[in-house]
Amino acid sequence: MTQIPLALALATFSCGIALAQQTVVTFDNGLEGWSGPQGGTGSTTIQATGGNPGANLRTIFNDFGITFPNSTNAAFIGDYTTATEVTIAIDIRVFQVSFFGQPVSRPWLVELRDYDGASGGYPWNSVWYLFTNISAAANANWTTYSVTFDPRSTELPPGWGGYGAEDPVTFEPILPPGVTFADVLAGVDVIAFTTLQPGYFFSFTDFNVRLDNISIDRVVADPADLNGDGIVNGADLTILLAAWGPCPPKGACPADLNGDSVVDGADLTILLAAWN
Repeated sequence: MTQIPLALALATFSCGIALAQQTVVTFDNGLEGWSGPQGGTGSTTIQATGGNPGANLRTIFNDFGITFPNSTNAAFIGDYTTATEVTIAIDIRVFQVSFFGQPVSRPWLVELRDYDGASGGYPWNSVWYLFTNISAAANANWTTYSVTFDPRSTELPPGWGGYGAEDPVTFEPILPPGVTFADVLAGVDVIAFTTLQPGYFFSFTDFNVRLDNISIDRVVADPADLNGDGIVNGADLTILLAAWGPCPPKGACPADLNGDSVVDGADLTILLAAWN
């Protein structure tokens, strides 16, 4: 019986599974692209202690709401549709959310914004997910909120809303006609955690909150899984053989697994190595 070296066997197995890409911002290494409210009514600073654990982002601010955007950290922006599944998470601790001294709650959501396709006077198109309403009573201790979704979905998944146009009947914010969930996620320019839920207006509110452990996990499919069903098998082999031959320009064919502008034996070898 032919023996396969262990290293080769492991490499072959790992080729046939999805790849997870994770980024976590703990604020121990600075802001890493994140920012918070600043101005005459308060500030946002990194605190070395008091996080979950260690460093954290602390905001004491008075305004209609508070927003924490990131437009520069490549892990959190760009084309989400290259992944088959995305999970976004954040830890929050609330010391105060009050209106004229009275404790209140405010929405807490994540919003993914695309500026390129905005129209009709709206600054951006976006999709957003409401985690819950936060308050000092409900979030006195550190609380983790997360959402997992398929960025390739054309429909808004349960719990998600859209922004960029207005429903002519309900006047609620919606995605513009012809713009899908996946369209927005193919070009995310800004990710933001915020208390400003689209379609709602809030009065001046006092906030004292801390944030920590902002993370994104992207599950990227094996490129040899040509039909996207989570397994590399005969169906993918059929697709590769149907595309056999030249494939200019470079990278135009999914079956061109090594990117050399031709589907040939080299691509077949890659696919067979990923077989599972």
